[in-house]
Amino acid sequence: MGRIHNFSAGPAVLPLPVLEQARDDMVDYKGSGLSVMEMSHRSKEYLEIITNAEALLRELMGIPANYKVLFLQGGATLQFAMVPMNLVDDPENQTADYVITGAWSKKALEEARKVLKNTHVAASSAAEKFTRIPRQDEWQLSGPRPAFVHITTNNTIYGTEYSYTPDTGDIPLVADASSNILSRPVDVNRFGLIYAGAQKNLGPSGVTVVIVREDLVGLRPNANLPVMLDYKPHVENGSMLNTPPTYAIYILGLVLQWVKAQGGVNAIETRNLRKAEKLYGAIDGSNGFYACPVKVDSRSRMNAPFILANDALTETFLAEAKKAGLSQLKGHRSVGGMRASMYNALPEESVDALVEFMAGFAQRNG
Repeated sequence: MGRIHNFSAGPAVLPLPVLEQARDDMVDYKGSGLSVMEMSHRSKEYLEIITNAEALLRELMGIPANYKVLFLQGGATLQFAMVPMNLVDDPENQTADYVITGAWSKKALEEARKVLKNTHVAASSAAEKFTRIPRQDEWQLSGPRPAFVHITTNNTIYGTEYSYTPDTGDIPLVADASSNILSRPVDVNRFGLIYAGAQKNLGPSGVTVVIVREDLVGLRPNANLPVMLDYKPHVENGSMLNTPPTYAIYILGLVLQWVKAQGGVNAIETRNLRKAEKLYGAIDGSNGFYACPVKVDSRSRMNAPFILANDALTETFLAEAKKAGLSQLKGHRSVGGMRASMYNALPEESVDALVEFMAGFAQRNG
C-alpha cells in the first residue's frame, strides 16, 4: 500500500519520528530492559520521562512558574465538570459564563449545569449554525465578576477558531484548547486555566494536560470533593495521585521533543499557516465547485470543513480520495460534506496531495 495521508480529526496523525522512536523503545527503553508500558511510574526512568515532559511543555508554551502543569485522565470531557467544581468557590451564589461556539462548548455547559446552580451564556453562534466566532464586543457577561469565562478555542466539528485571545481582566479565562494547543503561540498569562485532550496535537488519547494558575488551586477546601476531581491533590502529588497514563505521557514527551526540533511553536505556526492557506485557497479558487461554510475571519487552521456544490458527488469524492491515499476526510455526521484536519504533525505534502486531488476531481466532474 502506498503512503496514507491521515486527515483524521482525532485521534490524529503523529509525527513519523515519534512513531519510529516509540518502535525502537518498545521492548527495551534506553537499556532498562523494560518497556515504558511495564515499568513502575515511581521508577527513576519513568520519573525522568514525566519530569522532562513537563519541562518541555513549559519551555515550548512559555508557561510561567506560578502555573501548575498536570497530566490527568478522563479526557477533556472530565474537565467539563472539574473546572466548575474547582473554580467556583461559592456554587450557590457565583455564576460561571460560557461562550457557545459548537458541540464541545455546549457539552461543557451541560456538565457545568449538573454541578452549579448558576450558569450563563455570554455569547453564542448557534443561530448561525456555528459558522463564526462571536466578537468579544458581542459578549454579555452575567455581571462584573463571574467565577470564570469558558471558551473553546477551536471547534473541530464546525471548523471555527478564535483568531484573538479574549481580554477578561481579572476574571479567570478558561480554555478548552484540545484541538489547537501548540499550533500557535499563546500568552498563558491571559488564562486562568487551559486544558487539552492530547489526541490532536500532543500525543495519543489517554492523557489530558491541565495548565492552571496556582491561586485557582484549592479554592474550595471545605467542599469535600472526590479526590480524583480536586486539582489540589493532583498538584501536591505531581500528577501521581494514582497511576498516571504512563505510556501516553511518554509519547507526549516524544511529540514535544519533535516540536522543539522543528523550531518550536513559532515554526509550527508558520507551517500551519501555509497548509491552511493552500487548502482554503483551493476551496475559494474552485469557482464554486467547493465551498467552506465558515466565515473567513473565523476559519480554523486545524479543521477545514468543505462541501461540494453538487452534494450527489460527495460519496464519489470520498471514495476516490480514499483510493488516492487521502484518509479520514468524511465530515462529522452532524455537518456532512468533507473535513480535512491539519494538525501539527500532518506533513505539508499531505495538503499538497489533497489540493492536487481536489483540482483533478473538479476537472473531471465540473
